[in-house]
Parts: sequence; C-alpha cells; structure tokens
Amino acid sequence: MYTKIDDSQIKYDEYGKNKHRHLLFIHGLGASSIVWRDIPEALSEYYHTISVDLIGFGGSDKPKVDYTINYFGQFIKNFLRKIGINDQEKISIIGHSLGGYIATEYAIENVKQIEKLVLIDTSGMLNRPTPLLEQYLNAALETDPFARHNNLKKVFESLFANPFLLLPIIVDLFISVIEKPGAKHAFESAFRNSTTTSINLDRLKKIKDIPSLIIWGDKDNLIPPSYANNFKQILSNSQFVMIPDVGHSPFVEKTAIVYQKLLIFLLETKNG
Repeated sequence: MYTKIDDSQIKYDEYGKNKHRHLLFIHGLGASSIVWRDIPEALSEYYHTISVDLIGFGGSDKPKVDYTINYFGQFIKNFLRKIGINDQEKISIIGHSLGGYIATEYAIENVKQIEKLVLIDTSGMLNRPTPLLEQYLNAALETDPFARHNNLKKVFESLFANPFLLLPIIVDLFISVIEKPGAKHAFESAFRNSTTTSINLDRLKKIKDIPSLIIWGDKDNLIPPSYANNFKQILSNSQFVMIPDVGHSPFVEKTAIVYQKLLIFLLETKNG
C-alpha cells in the first residue's frame, strides 16, 4: 500500500480489523518493513498492525533532506495522521535498531498516546559508531560493485550469530535499494545523525512509566547488549529479555521465540 506525505510516496502494509488497538512496526537503518517477516500479520489477530518503510528507505521515496531523529519523529506523526490514527488514539510501537531510537523519541514527545513500547537491539545510546556500524556505512557507500557485494555480505553475516541463515537475496535486495536515487544520501544522513547523538537520559525518564519490553540478541555485534543498560535502569516499568544465540535481529534468527515474547507482553493487562 502507498500513501503520500507532502510530496513523497510512502510504502506501508497494514493488517487486522481491530481499529481500536494500533501497533506500529519501525525498522532499522537500511532496512524496510519486509524485515519483520510475517510477525505483523500474525499479531493482526489482536491488533490493527502497520509496518512502514521509513521515508528514505525501502519502497518509500528518498528526498534529499537531513534525516535527523526529529525529522523521522515528525514523519511518523504525519504518517499516522494520514492513515487515520489521530493524536488522541492510543498506539503501541515496536522499533528495531534505528527504529527503536525513533520509537523512543516519538514516545517521549507523545507520552499520552503510547500504550506500550517494544525496543529491539535499539540504538539511541551511541555517541560514536561501533566498528561494525562503520563497516556497514563503508560497504553501503562502496562504488565498486564487486567490492560492495563482498563487503556487504561480510557485514550482514556479522549481524547474525549463525551466518548460514543469511539468504543471498538479502544482499541483492539491499543493493537494489541503495542504488535508487537519493538512497545513499538518506542512508549516510540517517547514519551520521543516529550514531553521533544519543537520547537525553532526563528526557527518557518521561516515559519510565510506559509498559516497555526491551529485547536484545546476546551476540549482537552491531549494538552490543551493554547499550541496553540505560534503558533497563531508567524505564522502571520495563521487562528485559536477552535472546540467546542470536545477533542484531532476534526476530529474524528466532522468529517464533520473539513472536511469543511479543504476544505475551502485548496482551498483558498488568505490567511492572
């Protein structure tokens, strides 16, 4: 499905008929809504689920703007309004990596709107790129096709605890998107803005009472589990789950386990 925000076409998928319980999925850097596999559709038995390709990524348009976290936050607000979810309606958000950073900042700015928050291997606590993040940027911006393919393959394999799970088509899909007009600019701009800024911890306290689930892969080389510490300490109404033997995207390597954790958390009526 597509909708238009300002002059940009935005790709998204939505499932479910429960128009009173909304659940938004926000993907990470260089990814798209396809990364969530069939989890949004599976959860649509209980929620109206929406998975969006962030502006600048996937099948959405890639205007030449500064891709700051504030820019993404305003994009999410405009997107939700455009698809009929007003500012007074409650919504739960699941964010991965960069998407978790965006989800956190959106929650801070819209506390009363947030029902529940799920952060998966999220950024937002970096003050500089990790070594693997630097490799990711360099591989994405590589101009030599052969070197780019090989370097991206190495990076993507490093994102997995079990590299054999990497499907060759994932590398090819990434390359097909990064070659689109504006894609490299969007990637680099979002990278620079999200890896050199961090969430203000005093502001994070504004959402300490929101029921939150923090999920991390114990073998995440991109954003190691130590970066979960501030989230765990400040979000006092949070639960922390470490998924064993997975890397940066637990929902890819152990989809069924992560789905079960999400389902239990989202359907709980009491938290804390």
